[in-house]
Amino acid sequence: MIDLHLIGIGTGNPDHLTRAAETAMNAADLILLPRKRDAALDLIDLRRTLCAAVLRGGTRVVEFDLPERAEDAPYLAAVGDWHDAIAEGWAAQIAAHLPDGGRLALLVWGDPSLYDSSLRIADRLRHDGLAIRVHVVPGITSLQALTAAHTIPLNTLAAPVLVTTGRRLRTDGWPTAADTLAVMLDGGCAFATLDPRGVTIWWGAYLGMPHQALVAGPLAEVSADIVAQRASLRAAHGWIMDTYLLRRAEATA
Repeated sequence: MIDLHLIGIGTGNPDHLTRAAETAMNAADLILLPRKRDAALDLIDLRRTLCAAVLRGGTRVVEFDLPERAEDAPYLAAVGDWHDAIAEGWAAQIAAHLPDGGRLALLVWGDPSLYDSSLRIADRLRHDGLAIRVHVVPGITSLQALTAAHTIPLNTLAAPVLVTTGRRLRTDGWPTAADTLAVMLDGGCAFATLDPRGVTIWWGAYLGMPHQALVAGPLAEVSADIVAQRASLRAAHGWIMDTYLLRRAEATA
């Protein structure tokens, strides 16, 4: 039996780790750290730093190469194939390092519940017959870090918030039933495709990290600045993680 702990680690700041996360990391027999392509070396370095700061001995840390998603296939099909490949990678590491079972931990950016596929990948292992129990240690999400950095509430008084992706915002436009949007996974600055009249944006990149970048203001006035800053930061660091909140004027109460 494998006890798989998916541990939310926030946005890269060691102070985002909860005491429950530290306990789970130290209780693990094995922590797997995924390596991405060279441009994202900072990401594994952050995980290494977290392990060095928290682990008190006894937990093995093993790095493995994370498969890359195909860019030339339909999106959902490509993601499905990618998740299959990641599940195979997890299974291979388990067979190599925990053949008799034990406690495995994976460090998940933000929280496993919010636009992260670790739980879906774990389900693939169960469906493939691996004896596995899944546990989740919640973490600080990028939306929490964003609203904290800008010192704003996520929602207006008694009003809902719709969480979506840049891909959906670009394809479908502003959802008719929402006045406040939280936008994740936007690699193409979908906010720039919207009618900016009456819209305020709160944007943040590398939230909680030393090189955190924030921009807020009327979308019509700051959209071009965000696009330029994002491109410059990505070129400087080789990767970027950012998110933003959009709110229409009639929802500012």
